[in-house]
Amino acid sequence: MRAHSILAIATLMVCACALGPDYERPPIDTPQAFRFESGEAKDVANTLWWEEFHDPVLNELVATALAENKDVRIAAARVDQFIGQFATTRAQLFPQVGASFDAQRQRISRAGATPVPQGIGPEFSTLTAALSASWEIDVFGKLRRQTEAARANLLASEEGRRATILTLVASVATAYVNLRDLDRQLEIAKATTASRADSLKVFTQRYEGGTVALMEVAQNQSEYEAALATIPQIEAQIAQQEDALSVLLGRNPGPILRGRDLGQLELPAVPAGLPSSLLQRRPDLLQAEQNLVAANALIGAARALYFPSISLTGLFGTSSREFSTLFTGPSRIWTYAGSVAQPIFTAGSIRGQVQQAQAQQQQALVQYQKAIQVAFQEVEDALVTAQKSREQLVVQGRQVDALRSYSHFARLRYEAGYTSYIEVLDAERSLFNAELGYTQTQGLVFTAIVNLYKAMGGGWVVEADRMSGVAAPPKSTMESSP
Repeated sequence: MRAHSILAIATLMVCACALGPDYERPPIDTPQAFRFESGEAKDVANTLWWEEFHDPVLNELVATALAENKDVRIAAARVDQFIGQFATTRAQLFPQVGASFDAQRQRISRAGATPVPQGIGPEFSTLTAALSASWEIDVFGKLRRQTEAARANLLASEEGRRATILTLVASVATAYVNLRDLDRQLEIAKATTASRADSLKVFTQRYEGGTVALMEVAQNQSEYEAALATIPQIEAQIAQQEDALSVLLGRNPGPILRGRDLGQLELPAVPAGLPSSLLQRRPDLLQAEQNLVAANALIGAARALYFPSISLTGLFGTSSREFSTLFTGPSRIWTYAGSVAQPIFTAGSIRGQVQQAQAQQQQALVQYQKAIQVAFQEVEDALVTAQKSREQLVVQGRQVDALRSYSHFARLRYEAGYTSYIEVLDAERSLFNAELGYTQTQGLVFTAIVNLYKAMGGGWVVEADRMSGVAAPPKSTMESSP
């Protein structure tokens, strides 16, 4: 009898199958090349690109953020959560074994319907020690599909953690560039304000000497106040940028140490790559694909509910009234059993679960396809911004040089009496705005390169991951279930 039982179980395990569709990566409409890729692009996606700014302060800020940022810690804790869920789900594939020891003291009635046997008093003890086991045989793959989904969710959480690191590094670099951009704008605003204060002082003295009209003094004061008003506005933006960067660093809001000036920062190389490489280089796309894998596996788990659930249970132990005889042969007890549960009528419950799993798989599929399209868009946007902002910076540089000459000659013409002071004011106002615009575009060039490295992904994310000090799940944890 036992031989037949063992043979039957072995036959079930050999013939066991996993219902539902096996995952296959869906076809992707991938462009052959990016439209605005630079001819100077290099294969530098695996380098620590922020070090190419050659600013030790920026390097230190990135290292601090990777070690202290709260979002990275939250993402790491989320990975630990999914490791636990995977272990819990995978454990159901194996027999569950437990041990128990029960001790009971009781008294039965002498006047009861059941007489007390001869030689036994109404008061007695019962001691039981046993090992128990239960095992659901996964013939139709429900547990294996659930384990496959749990493993995919774990991998998705790990890629989500890396996506958090990718975003963090880019955010720190962008925030630092914006901060140095605002610092430069503040310098321009203060220098312009000081220059206009000197001019106002001269014109006030000339008015008191009767050589200029009050209107010219008012014009000077108007431009001075306009420049002065920009200072607190920029200072507020600097404080807000420092606060935002402090939070990225895992600190309370506060001042940020400065390194090289914006004009002294070196521009990193433009990274190169094919659109198809994004599928393996961007952690957010890998995360979206693992979500699709999980949703695909749960279809099989839902379909398996149509079929019987087969379970084995067993118990082996001893039971005795005295501890001295508890482990003797006559005290031995055992039992084993098998059960088969087959749903017959569920009023559409299982069909609804299958439909729900299929709909979730379709959502995950479309989300994966959309994530890929958005990734292509982000790379294209970063490429065109990097290319066009550098072209714009060259033009604005020539504009600033021209306006400086214009301002210089306008003042000479005014001093010589050939033009009104309105021409001088116009030239200086245009120069001030052009200098601010040039600085803003200069920051935009750096930001565009940062966004390009973020959009491209690459091996640098793995290096940054190591710098974060958060250990990735061991490979043995992520191995496929048997």
